[in-house]
Amino acid sequence: MAKLKLGILVGSNRRASINRKLALAYARLGGEVFDSKLLQIDDLPLYNQDNEEPSPPPVARFKAEIAACDALLFVTPEHDRSIPALLKNAIDWGARPYGKNSFRGKPAAVTGTSGGVISTAIAQAHLRAVLGSGIAIHVMGGEAYIQFKPDLIDDQGNVADENVAKFLKTYIEQFAEFAGRLAR
Repeated sequence: MAKLKLGILVGSNRRASINRKLALAYARLGGEVFDSKLLQIDDLPLYNQDNEEPSPPPVARFKAEIAACDALLFVTPEHDRSIPALLKNAIDWGARPYGKNSFRGKPAAVTGTSGGVISTAIAQAHLRAVLGSGIAIHVMGGEAYIQFKPDLIDDQGNVADENVAKFLKTYIEQFAEFAGRLAR
């Protein structure tokens, strides 16, 4: 069976983003079940309905990348107890213009990391609400809150803690099973 194409959206544009490291870990650990690609969102202009058609070139590229994916993994930091503006902007562009929602019907999973004990729980809850109700994505149940500690994940996505690696691998495999039922 062919691997599913997984698009990974990281809600941080920080060079040393711990959420980008987490995304790379998921891509590495899910390599047997997904062909993963991190989708660029930091070049998208600020959403403005006046600019929907024709789509700016970065938006057209982004929407085509979403369309080519079988499933989507959203990896979000938590900014002021919600999702980052960068990620919300990408969601707005991907879902617009009306009637041309690139996300519609796609299976998705939501995760994220921070140094705090509750990690990105509030941001993930907000993101699930946006994706499930407004965007018509099929979001997998189950939660994946990762408390990030120094040296937990390196720049290549290698996870130093065996228990965390096992948890992440289980989560991405469960997502592959969920996505496989919906994506084909």
